[in-house]
Amino acid sequence: MNDMPHRVLGHETGPPEPDRSRPHRSGTFGVLDIGTTKIACLIARVDSDGEIRVLGCDWRQGLGIRGGSIVDLEKAERAIRACVGQAENMADTRLRAVIVNLTCGQPDSHIYNVKWSLDAPAEGRPVTDQDVREVLREGRELSRAAGREPVHVMPLKFSLDNTDHVVDPRGLYCSVLDARLHAIDVSSSGLRSLEACLQRCDLEIESIVSAPMAAGLSTLVEDEREIGATVIDMGGGTTNVASFFETQLIHTAQVRMGGLHVTSDLAKGLSTPLAHAERLKTLWGNVETSPDDERDMLPVPRVGEADHHLAKVPRSMVVNIIRPRIEETFEKIRDKLAESGLSHATGNRIVLTGGACQLAGLPHLASRILGHDVRVGRPLPVRGMPEIFTGPAFATVTGLLTWAAGEGGAFQNVETGRGARNGWFHRLVNFIRDRV
Repeated sequence: MNDMPHRVLGHETGPPEPDRSRPHRSGTFGVLDIGTTKIACLIARVDSDGEIRVLGCDWRQGLGIRGGSIVDLEKAERAIRACVGQAENMADTRLRAVIVNLTCGQPDSHIYNVKWSLDAPAEGRPVTDQDVREVLREGRELSRAAGREPVHVMPLKFSLDNTDHVVDPRGLYCSVLDARLHAIDVSSSGLRSLEACLQRCDLEIESIVSAPMAAGLSTLVEDEREIGATVIDMGGGTTNVASFFETQLIHTAQVRMGGLHVTSDLAKGLSTPLAHAERLKTLWGNVETSPDDERDMLPVPRVGEADHHLAKVPRSMVVNIIRPRIEETFEKIRDKLAESGLSHATGNRIVLTGGACQLAGLPHLASRILGHDVRVGRPLPVRGMPEIFTGPAFATVTGLLTWAAGEGGAFQNVETGRGARNGWFHRLVNFIRDRV
């Protein structure tokens, strides 16, 4: 940056004592995962020992959503209302606001370097919460300057004068504060549609959370986040990527391919209805061939023909239709990871999660294409969680619970001021700008 912002503060008598604690969240709260193939809602509270307890839950088939974005308000509203309503009935409560995942608006990931002058004497002065606010606000302005709306602006590290690798600068002395920020931003139109849909459901947005980050919070163990790992969340309409290092989210990416594309390929390649293509994928789907594939014949109804007129196709044909799409997806992910330039920092661990990751043979194929060790990640245990929610398909909604309880958000106790602009869209924009 060419012009370095300045802020003149009053004289300090000594380092402030900022409250960096994260008190347990009180009361009940709700999270909502809006995906292409399913919508899931969880209502929970934080127990006195700090553990999350699920009080109500439901999931429904996703309607009115394509590629993670809302394309039909009425259908999406019906599905969300039904899902949230059932969870509310189970929890015996009503939600005013929800924490919702972000997959719409073509989310993108950027690294910004911000320099902030404290306008201090030669010996410097202690960094305050307000200094951190200004640094984060500067990061948001950089995203908006590129015509995007920032959703997360997260500090990766700080430097104080000549001291590098500072995790939390507050209370430390310096004259110039440098920050390396990770920003996740989106197009504003996608956010407007999301907010409009939730308004129709009589719900406010409490917070918007990057979907792959949420998946990482629920499936990675602490050591994986520390030494470096990448989560690949394979959904119905999109595949989302999140890379972690030293407990921080350092990169996200999205590939607009998912399980529905595999289903569509099967339906077209075999001239069979979509419902049967989905059944074939679920029961017989594989990405690795076996000697028996040519001999095993599968019944396949043809589009437009009576159900009793079934064709027989070898299982090898199903495998040969599925594998190219999965290979293409992982090749695109490999390219995006290479473009980020962060592969050296994210270790040798890939964690696959999401409903579309459950195809047989998929971890081995992913390991071969990506060149890393691969495992399938399931959400970490949560009190009161029904068994059906413990599979990879529910990693994102479980991670939203973790976020809501206060984990994973950098500098959550630094509040930022909100603008005074009116109107529902400006309230949304101001809300997003103020979130870290």
